[in-house]
Amino acid sequence: MAYLLALGAAFANALTSILQRMGVETAPAAARLRLRLLAHAARNSAWLAGSVVMVLSFVLQAIALHLGRLSEVQPILTSELLFLVLLLGTWLGYRVGIREWLGAAAAGAGLAGFLVFANPGGGDVVPTPTGWIEVGTACGAVVGLAVLLALRGPGWWRAGMFGLGAAVGFAFTASLTKVVSGYAAHDWDSVPHHWETYGLAVCGLVSFFLAQNAFHAGPIAASQSSLVLVDPLASMLIGIGLFGDQLRTSGAWGPLEAVSLLVLFAGALSLCRSPLVRGVKGEDGAASELLSERARHGLGDPVTAEPAPCSPLPNA
Repeated sequence: MAYLLALGAAFANALTSILQRMGVETAPAAARLRLRLLAHAARNSAWLAGSVVMVLSFVLQAIALHLGRLSEVQPILTSELLFLVLLLGTWLGYRVGIREWLGAAAAGAGLAGFLVFANPGGGDVVPTPTGWIEVGTACGAVVGLAVLLALRGPGWWRAGMFGLGAAVGFAFTASLTKVVSGYAAHDWDSVPHHWETYGLAVCGLVSFFLAQNAFHAGPIAASQSSLVLVDPLASMLIGIGLFGDQLRTSGAWGPLEAVSLLVLFAGALSLCRSPLVRGVKGEDGAASELLSERARHGLGDPVTAEPAPCSPLPNA
């Protein structure tokens, strides 16, 4: 059940990316990093729908974390990229190229291989105050160092470092979500009486802010790659150290898991660098303009994933 809920959250994340991209596409350039961007987006029905789906995604992830383990739920969320390509190819009518199909196949095969070979177990340890302090301090130190490193350097470096900080923050936020979802399952009234609830809100907002800075600092491929690579790895380490998650690493299982993760990350990185995905995330001008036109004029004829030879549809 946890696997299905995590896949549902990943699908909702992919749908959110498309709907919210449609909502902010027509915002003026001067609205970037300003509250007026949100004011503009809030008047767009697609963006509002994406916000509702985003809330649904969080609920699905929270239930998945309550039922499952960090080390199995968080890696599954990388399948968002697979669903994103699927939605672009079916709902919006893009012709998905060989690069996208190979990347999606590699990511899917790597994820399935890791879950089969690792066979995650355990995860029933109740975190102690000492455990929270140790893990929280370690995560905070990594996030702080990443932010300091992101203050200087070229755009791709700053985007990658902000993305690294955001990924570790999201991983720690997931651990808090797992605990808070357990409180909610037993007694909703008790949720406001636990510090983890407020820690969840603070860490979630900080991680979201760092992610936005990552997207703004440089190429989307750099920031998205950091998020895709670091989040599941950090989540697995937190799950093992804080909740007692256990992975099958004896004998040949360990190398097989490592190979599976490499295949998963290679496929995910390939998708992050795809012109099709970059267009949805807002970096590739031609692809994102085509997405905006699709939102205004309907599906029309399919277009290729490569944006270079394509020209935007005429304005209505």
